[in-house]
Amino acid sequence: MTGRIHGIVPPMVTPFRDDGSIDEAALCAETRYLIESAGVHGLAVCGSTGEGHTLSTDETRLVTATVIEAAAGRVPVITGIIANSTAAVIERGRAVADLGVAALQVTPVHYLFRPDDDAMLRHFAQIAEHSALPVMIYNVVPWTYLSPQLLTRIIDSVDGVIGVKQSAGDMKLLADLLLMAGDRACIMSAVDALLYPSFALGSAGSIAAILTAAPTLCVQLWDAVQRGDHAQARALHEKLLPIWNAIFADNLPANTRYCMQLQGRDGGVPRPPMPVTSTAQQAPIRSALSSAGLT
Repeated sequence: MTGRIHGIVPPMVTPFRDDGSIDEAALCAETRYLIESAGVHGLAVCGSTGEGHTLSTDETRLVTATVIEAAAGRVPVITGIIANSTAAVIERGRAVADLGVAALQVTPVHYLFRPDDDAMLRHFAQIAEHSALPVMIYNVVPWTYLSPQLLTRIIDSVDGVIGVKQSAGDMKLLADLLLMAGDRACIMSAVDALLYPSFALGSAGSIAAILTAAPTLCVQLWDAVQRGDHAQARALHEKLLPIWNAIFADNLPANTRYCMQLQGRDGGVPRPPMPVTSTAQQAPIRSALSSAGLT
């Protein structure tokens, strides 16, 4: 499905088994839960929360195909690509091009050596030209973080770039990007701690791990802001922020899985070398979910 990307778009975990294989049944079940029970507006796969950096091209296709089949056209599905060359991104984009993907979520080249702005623009232009799918820039990597000025330059120069998933927790940069891009692009917030002000400032929605950890509350928050109920939105923000504070760590995907587990959802296990949620991490996560009424 290639419908409009907006609202609450959880970045799904990839449910690995102990042997490292992908549990397709768990992936289907989570897809159905997010759509039918949580009421999300879209789904994103193979991103940071989904440990996309650990997936092969064949696994990226498998995860994408599985979720699109389970979604059955009810919501758009975005596929993440985390790769370090233009050719590798194009190859992976072509691998999912026939599946009905709404867009590719592409991380800038992020190994040690940063391309200059002109090279980064060419990178996204070539991806858009050869992938035949809309491209959303996933602006997350600290040492190749793209400025609002460069992002809007790419948006204005490359027809296939439809938007940005803006991360890093900096509301000033998100606000600048929203102001500079206007209605020319779909700007999705990945500022997990501050979804309420992100929505109030006019972001098109969110793709962020907190949406997977607590999808029902995030849908309620989105709906509250859309109808102008800011008292309810603030109350929901005050439930969500402690959850984010509890799960934010280097093993965020594992902690997101632990949230799912506490709510009766199967997220599998992380792919090595990422560690599972530690005993010390479990208590504050349980407390935050309980206080929010999720367990």
